[in-house]
Amino acid sequence: MVDPITKLSVSHLSKRFETLEVLRDISVDVHRGEFISIVGPSGCGKTTFLRIVGGLETGATGDVRLDGRSITGPGSDRGFVFQQDNLLPWRTVLDNVEIGPEIGGWRNAEQRVKTLKLLKLVGLAGFEKYYPRQLSGGMRQRVNLARALAVDPELLLMDEPFSALDAQTREIMQTELLRVWEEGRKTVLFVTHQIDEAVYLSDRVFVFARRPGRINEIVEIDLPRPRPLSLKRTPKFVEYVDHIWKLIEDDVRASVLEEHA
Repeated sequence: MVDPITKLSVSHLSKRFETLEVLRDISVDVHRGEFISIVGPSGCGKTTFLRIVGGLETGATGDVRLDGRSITGPGSDRGFVFQQDNLLPWRTVLDNVEIGPEIGGWRNAEQRVKTLKLLKLVGLAGFEKYYPRQLSGGMRQRVNLARALAVDPELLLMDEPFSALDAQTREIMQTELLRVWEEGRKTVLFVTHQIDEAVYLSDRVFVFARRPGRINEIVEIDLPRPRPLSLKRTPKFVEYVDHIWKLIEDDVRASVLEEHA
């Protein structure tokens, strides 16, 4: 059950890159422990929105607050999982996961115990001494997730983390992500192009309209948890996917035609 306490508050957020308006007047609240996915056509500002929440970009206007505090830059209260894992090839799995604690100055014996528990949680117990080159794409993204969780963030930001994986691995990683999420109930913002992925993972889906990015609709996903993959074949699940697709279909078509004009 989602905690009704507001974790993230975004008020009248807009963003412009010189003459290009990327985001326009976005106002949304995210509750503690909520899993939110963000979908929309290419170029609608999904990643820019995520980067502003992460403190990697600044908005032109508006306010973004985490636990009531204005976000003015990056911080250990937010963990970022990017599309590419960006693991350091000369460091082992264990050393890659502990980069955050090392930079923060709290890499110690107590943290090591927590890191080993994290690796077990993401299914990588026994791989502590492996190097990235020895891992599959799915395993590397598990390391990426563990690395983000190692700083014990208040908010987990995920930017299309499974897009580089094959379809079968992607489905398994979705179930694994939900398993990990159920353990700690971190508040999550998850950007994806896959509507079925958004519906499967989320409590709510923020549907962005074509640039400038705006909230077209917020879709509440009323499906029971835990969620087996078989849920994707149920009529109610398909109804959610069809509804969201109809919201963005025209925008997606326009974006594709614009890219190939």
